[in-house]
Amino acid sequence: MDTYYVIGLMSGTSLDGLDVAYFRLTYKNENWIYNILNAETLPYDAALIDSLRDAETASGNSLIALDHTFGKYMGEQVKNFVSKYNLQPDFVASHGHTIFHQPEKNISLQIGNGAYLAAHAGLPVVCDFRTLDIALGGQGAPLVPIGDELLFKDYDYCLNLGGIANISFNYKGKRIAYDISACNMLLNTLANHAGLNYDEDGKLARSGKLDEQLLQSLNSPLYFTQPYPKSLGKEWALDNSLKTLEDSTASINDKLHTACHHIAQQIANSLHPADHKQRILATGGGAFNSYLIELLQQYAGSNYLIEVPSPELVSFKEALVFSFLGVLRWRNQVNSLQTVTGASRDSIGGAIYLG
Repeated sequence: MDTYYVIGLMSGTSLDGLDVAYFRLTYKNENWIYNILNAETLPYDAALIDSLRDAETASGNSLIALDHTFGKYMGEQVKNFVSKYNLQPDFVASHGHTIFHQPEKNISLQIGNGAYLAAHAGLPVVCDFRTLDIALGGQGAPLVPIGDELLFKDYDYCLNLGGIANISFNYKGKRIAYDISACNMLLNTLANHAGLNYDEDGKLARSGKLDEQLLQSLNSPLYFTQPYPKSLGKEWALDNSLKTLEDSTASINDKLHTACHHIAQQIANSLHPADHKQRILATGGGAFNSYLIELLQQYAGSNYLIEVPSPELVSFKEALVFSFLGVLRWRNQVNSLQTVTGASRDSIGGAIYLG
């Protein structure tokens, strides 16, 4: 079988909702071809947002219960989605929602129990993509790069501007990828303080002024100069970048302005020197922030072209790639790269529930 119809599920740290998308993935002439057929982001209600936000401090019993409840919730959403569009998926690929990511402690927990998801969707499910890599000594992240390599090979770099900004690229014949810095976790938190869900087009950030001292503090953590493989979790952002912004007396607009400079500088620092045009595919919610994209182009320089694709791909690329990881797992093919995660070997990650 070389054509797969897959529903991909993604829940990010921004808590803006559950990405549900239906993809066709076809292997033809030694190339993978994707099509986005149907896609929606289903907003979370206030109670679920509170539960997911508070999960990291919940008791063990409460966290297990939320894992099951969230799995059931996702299964019900998939069932409704299938009915609404009259779909016939082969299986569901779910990333789940990350509660803990502490690779230095060999911990990465994504909730949204696969058995509950499969039972309530009535479909096979591929999930738990990170655990095997961690068991093999890796960071369990990032996992998207193999999708970048096989689905987006026309680009020199793939940049995801999600809750955390991460990048992947080929270097000396190997795929390299790592988390760069907190991104929308900073910008959305600041926008929330201004009474907004997010800073549309970076308008507030654009109106602010650069706080040099704050910028220096944001750029100071050792993480930024550490070699890869490396990855970030919400915990790091809370203890570092978000705390630095919280401690600052600058205005919200100035904080947003400075945070955008910080993010753009750190991304630009991740690019290798180039003597010819390099194409950078920018996706994730931050790609809609035109001020951030302008700053990134400014710091990257004229040899780098920042390309923002269709809004659909911007929003659903991660769901697409996890669907692709699910296809590779279904085919028993490698879907996690040791060059990216630092594991002892490449692996075929993911648990399968037949529903």
